[in-house]
Amino acid sequence: MALISKKKKIYPISEGLREYLVGYGREVDIPIHYDELLRYSSSIALYDSLEKDTLWETVFYDQSDREEIHLNVKKIYALLKAGGDMSVMQHLYVDRIDLCVYGNTQPFRVRIVNRINDNFDYFYIKNADASRVYGLELEHLLSPNRISYLVHQNTLIEEHIAGIPGDKFMKDHMDLHDTNAIRLAKEFVKFNERCFVRLLGDMHSSNFVIDVTPDFEETHYRIRAIDFDQQSYEGKKSIYLPQYFKENNKLIELGMKYITPESMRQYQKEERTLISNRVRSAKVTIQNILNAMEGDVLSQRENVDSLRRELARHYKKQEFLKAQNMGQLLRISLNQL
Repeated sequence: MALISKKKKIYPISEGLREYLVGYGREVDIPIHYDELLRYSSSIALYDSLEKDTLWETVFYDQSDREEIHLNVKKIYALLKAGGDMSVMQHLYVDRIDLCVYGNTQPFRVRIVNRINDNFDYFYIKNADASRVYGLELEHLLSPNRISYLVHQNTLIEEHIAGIPGDKFMKDHMDLHDTNAIRLAKEFVKFNERCFVRLLGDMHSSNFVIDVTPDFEETHYRIRAIDFDQQSYEGKKSIYLPQYFKENNKLIELGMKYITPESMRQYQKEERTLISNRVRSAKVTIQNILNAMEGDVLSQRENVDSLRRELARHYKKQEFLKAQNMGQLLRISLNQL
């Protein structure tokens, strides 16, 4: 069973990471920052359709601030979704701004609605944490998923990643007659491998969503990480393997029922080949993000020492023991491909 040692600290954006973000268009000037959203005057608990407390609070601003704040968050949405084309704001309005009071970075979630057709979308405004920024960028580069995010100074803007939350899927969808258990089990094996190779930790059921795509014959599944705070931080190998989290037991049991050891090795090799292809196709970009990461402090010394020993044992490669930081460990991990 995987256990997080203790609450992770927030690491600031370093000069090297900032240079990378500027170079690849992730650093942009935005009209409002995280700290300014903290000026709310009141809040109420947010309940879901079943009247269950979501642990989010809807915040309200004084009339003197509200109009300006809503205008500026719409501008951020235009930057995130339309490259700064402000004409998209014409039919949009801010329906709600919520604050997650229990999260590590206490993010704000903005609900944007198109008044013509009532279609809505979300995005997030957070305190910028270097670990999370590296996690987002590595997800964008090494996974089958593209990620849209922006950074300015100490503020991080993230798009909403759509899908059924893992815990909700296991509770409400796993036992439905049209659930393709074999395909779902296969996807969990591949997701497990992706997380381990790129050292993304803490992938229990609340930190990923399941994207369900019906096809003309079968249903396809993709498991997508939505929390990147534990990118290359913990010292235990098991933290980087979703198969060790008890919250994922229903998915793990599917694998034990439907996936043979031979099939599992095949799926692991397939996923590693796909990651290897992505590394080759974005070789310069990968080198640049790893160079920035190797110049950063992203974890405690004891975590680095512990993880390098465990990875050396796992891969039977003494090269891991030479690593001095998490960036070097990730580079060696990718080299195993």
